[in-house]
Amino acid sequence: MNTPITEIGAFEAKTKLSSILAQVEKGKSFYITKHGRRVAEVKPVEKKRPCAKFGSGKHLITYIAPDFDAPLECFKEYMP
Repeated sequence: MNTPITEIGAFEAKTKLSSILAQVEKGKSFYITKHGRRVAEVKPVEKKRPCAKFGSGKHLITYIAPDFDAPLECFKEYMP
């Protein structure tokens, strides 16, 4: 459900910053305006995906060609 983003003036944002941040933690977003013009957006930070655990990719590669690390034909002239 997309809720509309609330606009708040810069002075009010400054005086109520703690309250605004508490609402942002709950998922609400704000536009901060200066003289009626939007100058900033305050929104929750996207959560990062957890790092993969060691060994989680085991058995994903099922085949490696025998010439996997052989030089490519187009680089033969550069090889000693």
